Amino acid sequence: MDSMAELKSCNEWYPFIVMIAVDFSFAVVNILLKKVLDDGMNHLVLITFRLSISTIFLAPIGYFWESFSTKIACRNSRPKLTPRILCYLFCIAIVGASLTQYFFLLGIQYTSATFACAFINMVPVTTFIMALPFRIETVNLRSNSGRGKILGSVICVGGALLLTLYKGRPLFKHPHSYAMAPTVSNAVKLSSSRRAERWTIGCLALIVGTLLWSSWFIIQSYVGRRYPCQFSSTAIMSFFGAIQSAALSLLINRDLSMWALKGKAEIITVLYAGMIGSGLSFVGMAWCVKKRGPVFTAAFSPLVQIMAAMFDIPILHEQLNLGSLLGSIVVIVGLYVLLWGKNREMQNCISKIAQQAKEIREQEAQLPVITVSCDSSCHESK
Repeated sequence: MDSMAELKSCNEWYPFIVMIAVDFSFAVVNILLKKVLDDGMNHLVLITFRLSISTIFLAPIGYFWESFSTKIACRNSRPKLTPRILCYLFCIAIVGASLTQYFFLLGIQYTSATFACAFINMVPVTTFIMALPFRIETVNLRSNSGRGKILGSVICVGGALLLTLYKGRPLFKHPHSYAMAPTVSNAVKLSSSRRAERWTIGCLALIVGTLLWSSWFIIQSYVGRRYPCQFSSTAIMSFFGAIQSAALSLLINRDLSMWALKGKAEIITVLYAGMIGSGLSFVGMAWCVKKRGPVFTAAFSPLVQIMAAMFDIPILHEQLNLGSLLGSIVVIVGLYVLLWGKNREMQNCISKIAQQAKEIREQEAQLPVITVSCDSSCHESK
């Protein structure tokens, strides 16, 4: 019994470990993307290469691993890939791969990296609000779990606003800094009206990107139930996303010279972002959505910015300000409160199910038992 309890406890911690690993990989991807984008690599070309590498990497893994899992589970065949599932995968490729990345990169270009990260921190709250009409999430304000989820969401929003609106004094002094020099220099050269127009476009792009990214968690929760093959579904999603981003890139700019990779940095970025960032990380998120739901998975999004700062400061010599530190602490507190509410809700649900099962067993035990004697009926017939 003790070993079973320990195994159950370990299984409960697996989604936490997977999401922390996913956020760590996303933080590394953001550092690499920042480097190659500052060097002039086209956004849509990068997205297309990234998703293409993800497709090539995941397709054979998905085929052999899921075929092996089907044999282990003693199933006759894999889940059917119906046209309806393909339509859903095409949609989540739009909201989770191609257009989402494009709008976020556009928002970073027209506003600032800090402002864009604040919108990413809003993803858990947006996902929570979007999940309510579909009854994927429920809130009971009379219970501690419901109040905890609401309070955690509000605290996350407060931390995101603090990160954006309050800069504070610098905590470290670096002789060199790579603090978005191209974006800042271009913004200075523009007129005030033009800067305001670009800022508005950037804000709209970030709002659309946040809504699309939150929608991915909602749709993925449905796809994960209908087609529980995370490797295959992610490979198909990456394939659709690569086609969509390539078509969008050729529609905007038909210069074929931008498709040539220049230098080792771009090659390493494309390979790592494709295999890990858009490959295994999306598989891990799809698995967590299936196990714990979309809000739980989205709640870890703010950790990407905090982990990225761990690389920015010592490696890229980015400046850490007091506002960023305080905002990160508030975001972590809000994340903890939100996850506490989710965990409390799950425990209450398990307790209710166990109580209902106990009541059913007690009712079955109280039912009268009717026995029929075969001998008496035989004597009467004689």
